[in-house]
Amino acid sequence: LGSTSAGLAVAVFGDHCSPISDTTVLSSIASAADHVDHTKTQAPYALAVAGVSIVCGTLPFGFGLPAAVCWVIGLIALVLIVRFLGTSPEA
Repeated sequence: LGSTSAGLAVAVFGDHCSPISDTTVLSSIASAADHVDHTKTQAPYALAVAGVSIVCGTLPFGFGLPAAVCWVIGLIALVLIVRFLGTSPEA
């Protein structure tokens, strides 16, 4: 379970942050945004989720914490990040 989860997480992270990924290229074209700017704006979100998944999921699960507990802790961490570091779309 942990190895599969880590493998899928790395694949999604790489697909999301890679400037030569097909989904990154297509989404920047579809939104009529500059490709490099689109990649730069997506990086903080992907890095935040990757950091939370490592700290709250992969490491605790590796040390024996149940997957459900890791999931709840990660969800709480993401909610707190959005609450205290997120900005309003109107800002």
